[in-house]
Amino acid sequence: MKSPIAMFFSAFILSGCVVAPPPVVQVAPVPAGVTYIGPNYPLPGPGYAWQYHPQNGWGWFHPRFGWHRGWR
Repeated sequence: MKSPIAMFFSAFILSGCVVAPPPVVQVAPVPAGVTYIGPNYPLPGPGYAWQYHPQNGWGWFHPRFGWHRGWR
């Protein structure tokens, strides 16, 4: 039977914290002649990037979830 001290140190050593870097978000290039407009509402969540949408203008885009507010 293991001693309580050995069990404590085993749990302490095996309970490491894994930290992963945030994912890299690819930002699409803006077409020539398009004026940059900054965000007018806060970031909706992690992973979103401020990008230009051809029909709707500027908005938040997530590579997995798509455009915020349902743009297509």
